[in-house]
Amino acid sequence: MNHKKSTFTLNNKLKMPVIGLGVLFAKNDGEVEQAILSALQVGYRKIDTASAYQNEEGVGRAMIESGIPREEIFLTTKVWNSEQGYDPTLLAFERSLKRLQTDYIDLYLIHWPVKAKYIQTYKAMERLVSEGRAKAIGVCNFSIPQLEDLMKHTEIIPALNQVEMHPHLSQKELLNFANTHNIQLEAYRPIMMGEVLNISEIVEIGDTHGKSAVQVTLRWLVQRGVAVIPKSVTSKRIIENFEIFDFELTAEEMAIMERLNQNKSLGDDLSDVE
Repeated sequence: MNHKKSTFTLNNKLKMPVIGLGVLFAKNDGEVEQAILSALQVGYRKIDTASAYQNEEGVGRAMIESGIPREEIFLTTKVWNSEQGYDPTLLAFERSLKRLQTDYIDLYLIHWPVKAKYIQTYKAMERLVSEGRAKAIGVCNFSIPQLEDLMKHTEIIPALNQVEMHPHLSQKELLNFANTHNIQLEAYRPIMMGEVLNISEIVEIGDTHGKSAVQVTLRWLVQRGVAVIPKSVTSKRIIENFEIFDFELTAEEMAIMERLNQNKSLGDDLSDVE
């Protein structure tokens, strides 16, 4: 793989930046704007927000303030659990557009698979694609059985599945399934909320390349073909997270990273939400 490669091509031919800025917990009071402006200045062109993060207004303001043309920014947002169902999803999408001050979304995702509703939710999203208002659609936190169920009842194969993925949760089976069906995987919590800095094997690999454990982890994911959205509101970290295109991990280093897997999630599982 060319280590300079900074985009992945989704199954509908849309190009998406490999790395983006996640803005979970970034406050809508100037904090989120500052983080996004820092990121865009460094060269980020993908922003990942959600209706549930309650900062879409700030994201919209930052995109406008940056002066970067809208079509150069890849914008992801998500429909929340309480907004799911066919008509509610269409209304939720309108609210997101309004808050983000844009007339289209690059990637619209189902935030969690709400059992009785995710198929209808996704059908509403298919309509948004046909209207040209969502360029691509996908899901978050879907397991293999849930993806199979969704694909059985809908027309468009999800462009992307955003899941928790990091050295202690490598999601190999899900990655194989996604590759087979041409579904892009994207990792949230990729650096284990900073915990990778305490994993000696990763620190050692970093020393070899003159890189931090965080940069090594992001590089490992990208070399596996996985997109990443590390979140930070600190300018220094935002810059550091982006500096992963000037080195490459060896096959042996990749194998060391794979061996760290413990199938261990760091957080709450809301997958059984009703």
